[in-house]
Amino acid sequence: MNSLKILFFLTVFLLGDHSRDDCTTFYLIRHAEKVRDDKSESNPDLNKKGFLRAQNWKNYFSDKEISRIYSTNYKRTLKTVYPLAIENGIKTIIYSASNIIYDDFIKLNTGENTLIVGHSNTIPGFVNNLINDEYYDQIEDFNNSNLYVVSMCSSKITHKLIQVE
Repeated sequence: MNSLKILFFLTVFLLGDHSRDDCTTFYLIRHAEKVRDDKSESNPDLNKKGFLRAQNWKNYFSDKEISRIYSTNYKRTLKTVYPLAIENGIKTIIYSASNIIYDDFIKLNTGENTLIVGHSNTIPGFVNNLINDEYYDQIEDFNNSNLYVVSMCSSKITHKLIQVE
């Protein structure tokens, strides 16, 4: 009987809980604060506060083991993730929110900790597509502090919204 218990515990110990190996985490943020001087400018840069926020995001994600970064092809999104990408030697992948096939995107990033930066009118929809639920509303125009975290472990999906100032 004791040898059976030992065998059971050895099996559990050696096999362990590998469910974490199957986990995928998506972190989704809106770009940092942008220059608003010229309303006709469709590709504004970050303003001073935006550059500070980009550094804050870098610090926030420093212990998250980010392995992939996706950004739309705009100055404000690319510069939001630039400090983190440079610090970790990660090449930023350009995406278009209107061209994503979400099932393929999830499969492509399975097992990764992925950061996605976008816009107030695209990030909530992106999250909703990942979780397959119309849960999150569009972000207010002056809100640059939302962090959406979507975790997929085996068949379980969890999500949360955090305010990071």
